[in-house]
Amino acid sequence: MPVRNPLPILDHPLDRPAAFTPEALIHAVRTERRLPQTPIPKVCLLDFDGDITDWLASAGLATPWPSWACFHTTMFSFPAGGASAGLIARTIGGPYAVLVAEQLRVSGAELILGLTSAGRVAPSLPLPSFVIPRTAIRDEGTSYHYLPASPSVPAPPELIEPLRNALLPLGRNVVAGPVWSTDAPYRETHEQLHRYAAMGVLAVEMQAASLFAFAAARNFPVGIVAQVTNAVHEERDSFDKGSHDDEHRLIQALARAGVEWVRNNSPR
Repeated sequence: MPVRNPLPILDHPLDRPAAFTPEALIHAVRTERRLPQTPIPKVCLLDFDGDITDWLASAGLATPWPSWACFHTTMFSFPAGGASAGLIARTIGGPYAVLVAEQLRVSGAELILGLTSAGRVAPSLPLPSFVIPRTAIRDEGTSYHYLPASPSVPAPPELIEPLRNALLPLGRNVVAGPVWSTDAPYRETHEQLHRYAAMGVLAVEMQAASLFAFAAARNFPVGIVAQVTNAVHEERDSFDKGSHDDEHRLIQALARAGVEWVRNNSPR
């Protein structure tokens, strides 16, 4: 009999089917709410903070998508690049982001883009900056349910350059590199920040490792942009992501890049 790992986080039979599936949840939601079977947008964005979604909805620039079958979230949609893009707010943390990503995957999405807030790790990184993760340190739990244990997980490389090209015209510093994903933002220590900075890590956030593991295990494209707006001992203009117009331009730029990428790559 094989020896089981005594640590539950590392004791997952990755090659075995799940007992509960996103298809089952979606079927339950559709049945209970009598939702139509119409497909969702091919490009869907996860809005970590939710403020841009709230503003778009209040301004009449985004409307609810009626066939999104989810007990936990509302999907809004807005026009981008000649198509509709989906937008889901407050997908905070790896477990929740991947829960929603699994449901997007089986509902007809072909690309997921995550927009997350992040804190600065590299002292040389200007505030604010956009960071496009190339790899993510796996200091969270969800990724270990999808991939064997390892220190980090890479991003789908094919999305890094399209995201960079979309962000550059917005006039903010853009850099691609490693990030640190954690489940416990109030347990980041100075020792960890110094160590990861010495390793070349740019920023710390809560989603990238989990979503990249999902992407690898499911062979599904996921790209992430981190808005780095704060740092330890940095109080001036902390958490300032710009005006509503700035965020509208950001979400439009990402969605247009996603729509173009899906058109050019036809992953399904």
